[in-house]
Order: sequence, then structure tokens, then C-alpha cells
Amino acid sequence: MSEFSLYFGLGKDHILDYVNGYDHILFVLALCAVYLISDWRKILILVTAFTIGHSITLALATLNIINVQTDAIEFLIPLTIFITAVANLFKKETAQSKTRIQINYVFALFFGLIHGLGFSNYLRALLGKQESIVSPLFAFNLGLELGQIIVVVIFLGISFILVELAKVQRRDLRFVLSSAIAGIALVLMKDRIFW
Repeated sequence: MSEFSLYFGLGKDHILDYVNGYDHILFVLALCAVYLISDWRKILILVTAFTIGHSITLALATLNIINVQTDAIEFLIPLTIFITAVANLFKKETAQSKTRIQINYVFALFFGLIHGLGFSNYLRALLGKQESIVSPLFAFNLGLELGQIIVVVIFLGISFILVELAKVQRRDLRFVLSSAIAGIALVLMKDRIFW
């Protein structure tokens, strides 16, 4: 197995590991909760913005340029999930299509910065004393992007079935999903209080 495929697999598995990576999946679902299959371009921009944010801090932390207390990051990750999910509850259907840069794009990029710090210690230990981390980081982030796209495709398929075939109201789906995610995020925040 090549180094590239190793790190690519780690990135993909980081997202798709529903036992250890469920917080990442929750965040991606919270980002996508306001969209349907017809919004696939917007969702692609969202997950790519998240990957960019994640990549920046992952690289900076892996190179020891920034160092943040792990306990603080473990608390901030569910906080980002909570904020995103709660923002969905107050989003108006019409506002979504008229604004050029939506708040979810900002959430995806900025909160991606926080999520990137959450995996940096593990990746730093894996990379060890390698001379160049460019290729492993690139492979990891491509895998991360693929993992997120897989989660999004599954979500879009389920939302299509619910909204288009079962005739569930889009607003109701958004409200139930976002409320559930916010509730789970609150529990995670309570469990990860570091002060």
C-alpha cells in the first residue's frame, strides 16, 4: 500500500467512522440539513469549504505552528455542531436562495478550522519525523472530502425519499434533524466540559 493511499484511507475513514467520528458526521449533516438534492452545488461548496478550513489548521497544528489545548478543542467541536444546528432552526426558506454567501458557508469554513485541530495530534504522531508532510496531508484531505461527499449523498438520498416520495415537508425535516443534532451536541458539550 502506498503512502498516498494510506493517508487517503485515513481521511475517508476519519469521516465515515460512525463510532469514533460521529461528531464529524453530525456536523456535515447539520450543514446540509437545509438543502435538498437540487442544491447539490451549494452542498459541494459547503463540504469543500469545510475541508479547506480543516486542512489549514490540520497542517498548522501538524507542523507545530499552532498548538491548542486538546480538551478545549474537544469541547469546541460539539459547540460548532450545536451552533450550526440551532442556526438551521431560524433559517427562513426564502432567505436561503436569495443571499449570495450564506451563513452556512461561513460556518463550514470557520468551524472547519476548529475541527482540523481535533485530529492534529493523531496525524502528527502518524507522520512522526517525515521530511515532507505535503503529500500525506493532501491525501488525507482528499480522503476527508470523499468521506464527506459519501455522507452527503446518503443524506440527499434519504431526504429525497422523505420529501419527494413520502411528502414530508422540507421545513419539518430540517426542524427535526436540526433539533436532534442540537440535542446530541448539547450532550457532547456536557460530557466534554474542560474547566
